[in-house]
This record gives sequence, structure tokens and C-alpha cells, in this order.
Amino acid sequence: MPLLAGLARMLVATLGLAWASPVTVAGLLAGLAGMPFGARARFSDAALVFHRYPWGPGGALTLGNVILHTGASLDEPAVTYACRARGGRDQQVRLGDHERAHVLQYLALGPLFLPLYFACGGISHRNRFEQAADRYALTGRGWWPWPRPEGL
Repeated sequence: MPLLAGLARMLVATLGLAWASPVTVAGLLAGLAGMPFGARARFSDAALVFHRYPWGPGGALTLGNVILHTGASLDEPAVTYACRARGGRDQQVRLGDHERAHVLQYLALGPLFLPLYFACGGISHRNRFEQAADRYALTGRGWWPWPRPEGL
């Protein structure tokens, strides 16, 4: 039975990779464009990560199974969206854990991720995708943005 479960997980992961591939290709092209300007690629957090990505306001952006990251490591701490909205800095998560949640969301939603993400408020503490990514980074569970858990 464990072998069958493992094969089922592998099949689901492969289907998710294929489903997210249009956005992953866009992320890959963006990452490759940054390499002559200092971006460096390596695999981490279920994605191909381009560290030291030279453009953007800072932090990280996930596109399918690609993460564009302006820093040197996804191990750096990041303030959660809810904490930032309160003006605090006391609740931090590992940035890679937050971005891995977005990778999982892309595997499930594929090209629907971006329209749904922006329909839910874009880059904001009110966005259920960001809330789910913060929850996943804090607890290791709950990357799926629906339904909204009580108290959020």
C-alpha cells in the first residue's frame, strides 16, 4: 500500500507541474534574463530559485515552480503580511516556507493562480493566498486559501 500511495503522489505532482508549466516557463524566462546581471539559479523549496535577482522592490516572487528572489538565501526571515499591516515586526517566518506555499498553490491552480490571486486583492494582508502562505510558513500546514480559517 505505501508504494501505491507514493505512486499516486508522484502522479499528482507530475500533473501539477504540467498544469503550472505555462507560468513556470514565464518565470524561467524572467530568471534567465536576470542571470547576465547577477542572478544565480539553484533548486530549493520545491522550485528553481533565482537568487540575487536584479530587478524588483525586494523579497521574492513565485511564478509557477520558479521563485525570483532579490536576496542571497530563502532562509532569511520575513515579516508576515498580517504583522506588517499592524505596523509590527514581531511575527516572522522563513521566506522560503512562505514562497513554497505559493508553489503548492500554483501546482493546484496552474494558470488560474494569477487571476484568482489578483481577484483576492493582490499583494495585501487581506489576500487569502498571502494569509495561507503565512499560515503554512508558521505551522507547516494550511497552504490552500479556501475556506478561510476562523479568526483570519
